[in-house]
Amino acid sequence: MDSALLKVDEEKARHAKRVKLRELNAATDVHVELSKLDSSLKRHTGMIKRMRQSLGTDHHDQLLKDIDTLSLEKYIDEIAGATLEGIARCKTEKDVWSAVEVISALHRRFPAAFTPALISSLSAALSAPSRAALSALPAEQREKEDSTRLSRQRPILRVCAELALVGIISDGQKRSGGEWIMKVLRELLSNDPTLSSLPLLSIFLKSYSRPYLGLMAPQSKQISAESEPGTLSSATTNTAQGAFPALLNETEELVEQDIRDRFKRMCEGYFDSVSKKLIIEHKRLQDQDRRNHEAYIRSGEIFEDRQQAYEKMTKGYEKLLASCQTLSELLYLPMPSLPTESQKSDSIQIGGNAISGDDEDALAASGGKWEDEEERRFFEDIQDLRDFVPKSVLGIENEEKEDKEVTEEREKEEKEKADAEAKKLEKELEDLKLDGDQANESRDNTTEVEEHDEEPDGTITPTPMSPAKASSPPLSPQLAPQGPSQLLTALLARLPDATNRAMIDQAAIDFAFLNSKAARKRLIKFLGTVPKNRIDLLPHYARFVATLSRYMPDIGTELVALIFFELDEEFRYLQRKKNVVKELAEVRLKNIAYLSSLTKFRVVPSHLILHMFKVCLDDFYGTNVENIAMLLEGCGRFLLRSEETRERFRTMLELMRRKQSMQHFDQRQILLLENAYYQCNPPERTPRQEKERTPLELFIRHLIYDVLVKKTIDKVLKLIRKLDWDDPIVQRALHKVFTKPWKVKYSNVSLLAMLTYDLQRYHPAFAISVVDQVLEDVRRGLEQNVYSTNQRRVATIKYLGELYIYRLLGSSLVFDTLWSLVTFGHPEGHPLPRQPCPLDMPNDFFRIRLICVLLDTVGMCFDRGTQKRKLDNFLVFFQYYVLCKEDLPMDVDFMLSDSMEAIRPKLTMYKTLEEAAVAVDDMFNAALQNAGLSTGDDSGEDSDEEGERPQQQDDEDGDTTGQESSNEDRAPSPDTVVVLSTQEHLGPSEEAEAEFEKELAKIIIDSSAESRKVDKKAAWWDSAVIGPGLRKKRVDESDADTSLDNDPEGKGVMHFTVITKRGSKQARHLLVPAESALAVHTRSAQLQDKVEQQHLKRLVLDYEQREEAEEMKALEARNKAGAIKIRYVG
Repeated sequence: MDSALLKVDEEKARHAKRVKLRELNAATDVHVELSKLDSSLKRHTGMIKRMRQSLGTDHHDQLLKDIDTLSLEKYIDEIAGATLEGIARCKTEKDVWSAVEVISALHRRFPAAFTPALISSLSAALSAPSRAALSALPAEQREKEDSTRLSRQRPILRVCAELALVGIISDGQKRSGGEWIMKVLRELLSNDPTLSSLPLLSIFLKSYSRPYLGLMAPQSKQISAESEPGTLSSATTNTAQGAFPALLNETEELVEQDIRDRFKRMCEGYFDSVSKKLIIEHKRLQDQDRRNHEAYIRSGEIFEDRQQAYEKMTKGYEKLLASCQTLSELLYLPMPSLPTESQKSDSIQIGGNAISGDDEDALAASGGKWEDEEERRFFEDIQDLRDFVPKSVLGIENEEKEDKEVTEEREKEEKEKADAEAKKLEKELEDLKLDGDQANESRDNTTEVEEHDEEPDGTITPTPMSPAKASSPPLSPQLAPQGPSQLLTALLARLPDATNRAMIDQAAIDFAFLNSKAARKRLIKFLGTVPKNRIDLLPHYARFVATLSRYMPDIGTELVALIFFELDEEFRYLQRKKNVVKELAEVRLKNIAYLSSLTKFRVVPSHLILHMFKVCLDDFYGTNVENIAMLLEGCGRFLLRSEETRERFRTMLELMRRKQSMQHFDQRQILLLENAYYQCNPPERTPRQEKERTPLELFIRHLIYDVLVKKTIDKVLKLIRKLDWDDPIVQRALHKVFTKPWKVKYSNVSLLAMLTYDLQRYHPAFAISVVDQVLEDVRRGLEQNVYSTNQRRVATIKYLGELYIYRLLGSSLVFDTLWSLVTFGHPEGHPLPRQPCPLDMPNDFFRIRLICVLLDTVGMCFDRGTQKRKLDNFLVFFQYYVLCKEDLPMDVDFMLSDSMEAIRPKLTMYKTLEEAAVAVDDMFNAALQNAGLSTGDDSGEDSDEEGERPQQQDDEDGDTTGQESSNEDRAPSPDTVVVLSTQEHLGPSEEAEAEFEKELAKIIIDSSAESRKVDKKAAWWDSAVIGPGLRKKRVDESDADTSLDNDPEGKGVMHFTVITKRGSKQARHLLVPAESALAVHTRSAQLQDKVEQQHLKRLVLDYEQREEAEEMKALEARNKAGAIKIRYVG
């Protein structure tokens, strides 16, 4: 109550100031002595400069003093322009009032010269922007222009409102400027389709709703929702009068009563428009939200453009809602009712039940009358023509009572017919139970009698081809001078293109304005001659008829009756012409689809569609089987779930199923009936139970499936490391997520492998288990070869390659996987041309896809050394494997060529199977020779090649252990070797061992020599390494030293060679006691080097012998099993 009184006091004070200033401005006897005024240029320039800066309180006193003391006559135009610029910088209420006082002072001195120029400038500044100019700008630029214009016009509007109250802006003699302000606001708001000028109205109403609209805050802000905006004016005025008794006298009002009432009605009308716009935007936002939800369910994500559009729409809606709430508070009008959040959630809830009632709940659980929400809206949400067409045009003002009587009579007739048909059906069911066979025989006999009785009939039956049938309207009829005929012709020509709800609803509204008897006849002819190949138009035409027949008695009786009379006659004619199947099948399909669509719009009486179903069921064979199937697919679901037809149609379905079980149909007819029956009455299924997961499992899945991207991988790694790894539940959940790469986006498989690599540092056992499971999944896919798991297999093989990239497994496992993909399941691991294999048929190309995916992932890593030779050997066999298949599809062929181009651009592809077989033969020959005869040479070559890039090999391969490197030196997998010859090899000879020792010593010397790139002599001195000549001499003397040491007379000394730079003799021999530390240390180092050399030699020789033994065993096994020699002779 105190705040209300405070507002009243403030309004009184403002009113008093305005009245006082208005009286001053109205005085015309203002005389100034020109001789006492200053006309200096400097002071005039300073005053204009201050006015341009601001007309606020900062310069208020000085400006008033200058106006009283300066002449100003020569600077009126400049002062008017500077005044407009200064007004734009007035932000607060005090600044606005200061500007009004300054302008009033200027007005009193120059009412004829200054005031008209200023008002003209203010009017131009408050003009609405050009629509053409704004539409040419992009959206972002348009928003910037609107915000700049609002910030510029906001203070100008407030100053103009004050000037109109103090008498400077006026509509006429002794009148305020209220109408001028109203026109300005009307122009701004009416030329603003985007509602960008709405904040100007809000700002205006906050300060001037009392003087211009006569509104004051009521005692209670609770406004009844039943009150309408147009009826609130008088109530608001009465409330304001009771709350503000100081301004009861009309003579004290600054704005006239008629202006206030018109202003108020204008604001209320604008609020109604904004409310409608808000409701429309709210529905659009809900629809967009629902579509986003459905898109998320379908694809698992919401695309970026859709998300941005939704965010932009949400931002605009929130802005509009805030503006509407502000207007509601300022005008004391109720907000429009918007759909609640619960209603919105019901519309998009999956598996939800929005139907009340026990029976309807049961039906809704099985799907309801409609398949989805979109279909329900199409058939049930029919627009009301009263909202768009005047009642006088519709012709329903005096016929509402007649419509009620007609509908009641129709309902009674339908009930009577329904009861009679239900009794008849029950009797037929009883008869069918007693003697089904006799019913079939009687059916055949009665059918023949009907055909002989009806066909010779001389009556003319309307048919689609009959002359009695109305022809389609001409495409270009004679144009009458009246406008409605031309409009109707254009409307009928537009109907075939009306293939959505909005267009067909607009067509119904347009026809309502053209409604006449002649127009209805033309419409009947047009709708009755739908082309046979345009079945897609039938649901929209049915909606068109349903919309028109809702409130128009003529459309509801004459038009619909005539259309369905013709359709019924055509249906009866086609029943008699059952033998003409091919010629009339399309016509029959069109008619049944038309009837089904109109039935779902409740335009066709239920007894009519049930009668047609009954006629087909009585003669249940031939074309009637297809008719019943099409009726069930078209409107069976609707009839079975509608209250008025549920029981009767269920009885008919039961009768149909019994007749179907008793008669013999071909496979096509059985399939038609089964599909139609289960489409209208799907079997009950238990709801799918969602798997319950703990919050921790949901969190882990959220991290991997939703959060994991390239930018957030470090964050995800930290969060996963913070989990309790000692908990077996956590380990099991992580293992499930990390071993199912098909559940993440395909582009994120590499990130999952990177995450596994990062976790290996902290949990190596976890990384090993992931690799083992992935290899097991690859093997299981080869063993099962189920089509439904192909997508999983592609993701798994991609994941395997990414794990190799991040050094979680060696290259040997990759090559084993590649070879298993081309050999697994084939007899003895040998694919044969065009030979069927249960796990890898000749027309099954999926393994080729897997190999291409793996090669695309890791193929670039095998570009040198042993890995390059292994991959080349595999590619030779892979080409042979591809040629063993049937002709490749185009997509597989392109994938194969792209993969080969990426890893081996210069590889020559084999064109025939013979060339590939020869290449495989040569490849295995070379592999056998390298494995059995030249192992030492190959090892040296491999070490040379790999020694050229030690760091790069570590990055690409990851084979850091000696065991893995030794495995890589092996020949390809023994399972894939085809034995072409039997050559015995009994191990290395003595010459080979001597050669090996020689090569080893040479490698050691070369490696030590290559590390020094300076002169040999300088190298001897700098590194204290003995030269080759001195080294040989030192070696020769070592035996003597040894014998000397063993000789008891040698006094236990050790020989050392000292190298000097001076003198002609660069090396001197020095005897050192054997007990000294230098001698003891040197002797122990020599012994240790000798032991290590012997150990290395033994390891290398043992490895060579073991590998040769393994290869010999594999060769012997191949010989025993009977090798297959692939040799094609051209």
